[in-house]
Amino acid sequence: MRLHGLIAAALAAMAWTAAAQAEPATAKVVLHAPLRILDPVLTNAYITRNHGYLIYDTLFAIDTQGRPQPQMVDRWTVSDDKLSYTFTLRPGLKFHDGTAVTGEDVVASLARWEQRDPMGKRLAAATQTMDSPSADSFRIVLKQPFGLVLETLGKPGSPVPFIMPKRIAQTPATEAIKESIGSGPYRFDAKAFEAGVKAVYIKNPDYVPRQEPAAYFSGGKVPMFDRIEVINVPDAQTAVNALHQGEIDFVENVAPDLLPQLGQAKGVTVERYGENTDTYMLRMNWKQPPLDNPKIRQAVLAALNQTDYLDASLGDPKFYRLCGAMLSCISAYRSDVGATQTRPADLARARALLKEGGYKGEKIVVLHPTDVRSLSALAPVTAQALRSIGMTVDVQSMDWATLLSRRSKDAPVEQGGWSIFHSSLTSMDLINPIVNPLMDPGYPGWAKDDEVEKLRAEFETASGLDEQKRIAQALQKRSYEVVTFVPLGGYSEFKAYDAKFKGMVHAPMPCLLYTSPSPRDS
Repeated sequence: MRLHGLIAAALAAMAWTAAAQAEPATAKVVLHAPLRILDPVLTNAYITRNHGYLIYDTLFAIDTQGRPQPQMVDRWTVSDDKLSYTFTLRPGLKFHDGTAVTGEDVVASLARWEQRDPMGKRLAAATQTMDSPSADSFRIVLKQPFGLVLETLGKPGSPVPFIMPKRIAQTPATEAIKESIGSGPYRFDAKAFEAGVKAVYIKNPDYVPRQEPAAYFSGGKVPMFDRIEVINVPDAQTAVNALHQGEIDFVENVAPDLLPQLGQAKGVTVERYGENTDTYMLRMNWKQPPLDNPKIRQAVLAALNQTDYLDASLGDPKFYRLCGAMLSCISAYRSDVGATQTRPADLARARALLKEGGYKGEKIVVLHPTDVRSLSALAPVTAQALRSIGMTVDVQSMDWATLLSRRSKDAPVEQGGWSIFHSSLTSMDLINPIVNPLMDPGYPGWAKDDEVEKLRAEFETASGLDEQKRIAQALQKRSYEVVTFVPLGGYSEFKAYDAKFKGMVHAPMPCLLYTSPSPRDS
């Protein structure tokens, strides 16, 4: 109650004037986690991705059919041999510092992003040169066929290929950028930023939306507000109460157990982002013993049961779906081949595999995020499962930002390393073997297998859905044999908002605080 009172008082201090109420120019928003890292290339964190969608723009964007559509790009040509792509930018694009967006900005932004993104790395490996023939164009010349160029440039998930000024994009990909400047619908107010507490975004007066209707991430993006205040409210119940009482306007992620409280709330809309929009996962560290041994990883897999995780985190089966597909249960390539965690755990087999792998009681460090409600219940389930088969488990609790920093370390556990972490990825981030970061050997956990890489390369150049499905099934079979990662089931997230957000663009993942161009604007 005291925490709620403090939040209410803080929000009341920012209350609108009567004039502002008549013209809803400000929105107060609560996102799913505190924003601390601003660089959308340096981290895969969704909170940073959502921050990026407010201030940056992309070259292409995915529509409701999963097709890439031009966003910052005006037109493009492809050579007859499909090896040269030349793109012309929309006229009049400006960054928030007033400078024009150029092809050199694009080249620098993509070059930095490609160093961190799995799909970007694949494009980079297939690229001979990338340059800017003129101020308003850029060109990609391939040295080998790559059938996913537009899909890569329009990749919606983290890290997103956002475009920023060249002077900022030239920051090494291992270092954080010092300025958050894009060309998108909102400007980031750096002076108002309090890491983990508050972020403020101001409508960009120079932004010219596309005229096409918005469709997921593509089309026209019309800023809904003059000012957006993102306020961190750590307690989910407090956030729901604040929305119910009109103190805030939008809650990005409402926990399932709190949904009934908003069901009858006057003026509040509760909406599902989509069916099975997210997937829980468990990732093991291949670089550190004992999980560098595939027998030990197989033992861990045999000890797990998805239902335990989904019940602990979500509670009600109507919110989740058992699914062992490594490419998510919404993928055209989904399969249950190799999955055992959708059935009751086989503890006897798990113990036998531990013995075969020569497990000698080595400590398993499980990272446990305490400030992300949707993830906090997962680590205890894993700890209990592994202890039940005789493994030594050390659960180490920390906030999400610290966990993200910690998981980048491949040091031994005695030197600050780790053995297992859990996360949740939007299912769209998993739907094919190229975009799926968990199949990339550079993703934390560093799961590298020659056969998996061979199959991913085959998928990249495959022709036709039947061939792609065959490769995807073989890839999943092999991935479960070596245990690249463990899907822990699909689920749906919910957002809640007041009347100010009527007309908001809807997409299978947050946060798109825009509306579509009206007919009179077209």
